[in-house]
Amino acid sequence: MPTLDVSEGLPVKAGIGLRAPHLAQVREQLPDVAWFEVHSENWFAEGGPVATVLDEIRRHYPLSLHGVGMSLGGADDLDRDHLRRLKTLVERVDPVAVSEHLCWSAIGGRFLNDLLPLPYSHEALERVCVHIDQVQETLGRTILVENVSSYLVLLPDDMPEWEFVAEATRRTGCELLLDINNIQVCAHNHGYDAERYLEGIPPGRVREIHLAGYEEVDGILVDTHSRPVSSEVWSLYRKALQRFGPQATLIEWDQSIPDFEVLQAEAAQAQGYLDAVRERGHAIAA
Repeated sequence: MPTLDVSEGLPVKAGIGLRAPHLAQVREQLPDVAWFEVHSENWFAEGGPVATVLDEIRRHYPLSLHGVGMSLGGADDLDRDHLRRLKTLVERVDPVAVSEHLCWSAIGGRFLNDLLPLPYSHEALERVCVHIDQVQETLGRTILVENVSSYLVLLPDDMPEWEFVAEATRRTGCELLLDINNIQVCAHNHGYDAERYLEGIPPGRVREIHLAGYEEVDGILVDTHSRPVSSEVWSLYRKALQRFGPQATLIEWDQSIPDFEVLQAEAAQAQGYLDAVRERGHAIAA
């Protein structure tokens, strides 16, 4: 049985994204996993069996809440009811981290089932920072924001994505959830060097890393979260650890979800890289 100790926040270890097919197994077996992450919106119910399941898991594991519906980059004001429900969930489960995506997913009261990219413009940056500040003020805590995958470039494009992301964290004091798979996908799709992205992020801003699998469709990489982590992403992950030092790392798998043991094996591989860079101490100083 795992020992729950969250006194120091998000564990600097490899965790797993907990999805519905594995809930029963985790509750019954309490497998040896350092921490879990769940999608916040799936747990907005304030009572009943859904809330009971999450509360039970939280008693045994450090838990991170990862939002997919805040629309931080949207032109609309933030949905006050959504923010209220997130605050209620945060207060109930006391997560070790709360994260959201740097994207938009709603306009004019219409919600889209996607994490849509932003134009990397000064205007969009101002809007994102206002929304991040609002979320952090409401929750009373620092949040993490995640870079997203994209398949086209929106105009105006005043700065490269990594500069936009770094500036958003600097202005708001939020921290970065660096998705390595998304960097690889975007670098391939838009024709830039993935390592250049890493070089554009200041050490000291990254607090979590995501790893996942993509698919290739007609020469385009699609962030499907339906495959094992690719060799290219593992390679970029090792370079990220050398630059940013050991960071909490999550294995995401959201489609064609395999047996739980497959996810444990992916997490074990990430943990091996974490341990290796910790032993070598090659990270750049913040």
